[in-house]
Amino acid sequence: MLTDTAIRNAKPGPKTARLYDTGGLYLEVPPTGRKRWRLKYRYQGRERRISLGTYSDVTLAEARRKRDEERKLLAAGIDPGAQRKSQRAAGTFEDLAREWWAREAKRWAPTYSDKVLSRLERFAFPHIGGMAPDAIDTPALLSIARRPEAQGHAETARRILHICAMVFRYAIATGAAKHNPAVGLGRVVSSPRVHHMAAPTDPAHVGALLRAVENYPGEPSVAAALRILPRVFTRPGELRLATWDEFDLERGEWRIPAHRMKMRREHIVPLSRQVVAMLRELFPITGPQGYVFKGLRPGRPITDATVGAALKRLGINTREELTSHGWRAVARSLLHERLGFGAEAIEAQLAHKPPTAMGDAYARAQHIDTRRRMMQTWADYLDKLRDGADVVLLRRTEA
Repeated sequence: MLTDTAIRNAKPGPKTARLYDTGGLYLEVPPTGRKRWRLKYRYQGRERRISLGTYSDVTLAEARRKRDEERKLLAAGIDPGAQRKSQRAAGTFEDLAREWWAREAKRWAPTYSDKVLSRLERFAFPHIGGMAPDAIDTPALLSIARRPEAQGHAETARRILHICAMVFRYAIATGAAKHNPAVGLGRVVSSPRVHHMAAPTDPAHVGALLRAVENYPGEPSVAAALRILPRVFTRPGELRLATWDEFDLERGEWRIPAHRMKMRREHIVPLSRQVVAMLRELFPITGPQGYVFKGLRPGRPITDATVGAALKRLGINTREELTSHGWRAVARSLLHERLGFGAEAIEAQLAHKPPTAMGDAYARAQHIDTRRRMMQTWADYLDKLRDGADVVLLRRTEA
């Protein structure tokens, strides 16, 4: 009979090993090291085997529960393997979820669509992916959410349930399911603790961070991103995924296409003289086509993890001192409190949803003249903070 300790200590060898539990359940340990649960059973005198998932996606206790469920089918005269095949032919939850994702991803930002699919692949498919949608009940969905919740990731648990709820709404609309087992489960999972992005608002502290960023000794793309991000304060993903065709350096303007914006609206970022100079410096290295901030992997940009690692390399505490996203909060605070710019222009530059319904053309150009002045003033202000100069509080009242 297997134990959790024996499973954890099982090491891969030159050939696939099998560690047996009871009732036909065993664990395969192939040379690759990816341990797999399998069930051996006999049906109508013939030996058959089916997969019960991988360890540690499926724990020992869960594997035994799955074994018991399959053996109940055998006791009722049903071949578990044949039933799985018929369910797959009729369409499984994974089939349906991938179909739904492919349709919805067309209108999502790439980073968001990747996260949705990743959550399905990590948390849902290993446990309910092979089941028919109508065979999935509320307890089965709740058990999926309980895993990340137990590890302290309540927000992840809530997001998984939200994604599954959307998949089931699509299933009902297409006739693949009759009910949505995810309804109401969001209230059952514990509420996540709110963590505010680390972002300093003391000018002297901001100046010290800028000096650290200025001296980053790593890859040119990462160094440029670290220096440019405070001066444009877009969302980090919007900057990382920027391509050269989005920039007009002569005009001093960056137009982020709608499909990469959270609000699905094209966004104009006026570029200060300092940012234009930094981009011109980077252009011979990563231009003239493709990603501006090219990563080490061909055809890919730098990753968010790379930017976070660079901040840590500079000795910056990304949990308590500054995150790459935190520059948005720094800009919002200091532009208003220290430089006197109005909230409307700041919110427009942050690409937050306009407070009133308006046409897209107007929304894109909203406060553009003020924003051009604001972005240049902001870049000049950051230069002064970086250089340690005394900065006089400006009394502006611009919208």
